[in-house]
Amino acid sequence: MTATKFHDGAWLIVVALPLLVAAFEKVHRAYTAIGERLGLGRVPARPHRDRSLVVVPVSALSRLTSEALTAAVSLGDEVRAVTVCHADPEDRTAADALERDWALWNPGVPLVRLPSERRTLGRPVAAYVRHIETASPGTRVTVLIPEVEPARAWQRLLQNQRGAVVAHAVRRDTEAAVCRLRLRLS
Repeated sequence: MTATKFHDGAWLIVVALPLLVAAFEKVHRAYTAIGERLGLGRVPARPHRDRSLVVVPVSALSRLTSEALTAAVSLGDEVRAVTVCHADPEDRTAADALERDWALWNPGVPLVRLPSERRTLGRPVAAYVRHIETASPGTRVTVLIPEVEPARAWQRLLQNQRGAVVAHAVRRDTEAAVCRLRLRLS
């Protein structure tokens, strides 16, 4: 009788139950390790003020750029706007025009040109942030990525994903905090 029940499906319990227990134990150990690293249950060190630098990727002068820089100067001790310049002569012309317009606008924030051999945005910004982190230890770096939030849900399909690309590259390759500033168009 027992052999018949085992054959009819009880084997599933015999196999599945230890696997479930092992999986739950692994999850419990993972949460315990995370809690240890976070210092849960212990009194943390007092907060202190570090020097902060906010990096803002920009591609053009607009209301979005102005809003991003306004937020950035409110957040950090120092702010730098960065623009990625590609080797293509047309892109260099656009970058030169941006630099000229930036100088006329004079927002009080320096514009840094980041060269890129390929047509990528994320890697040059991440490399720049990595350079800052190694050159200025003890400085908290935040990358503030300005994005437009369209008024209609269907308009989101029309948006490019540059912000997501930059955020992913910075998160993957640096210790910087990533903030995405969304400007609602209404």
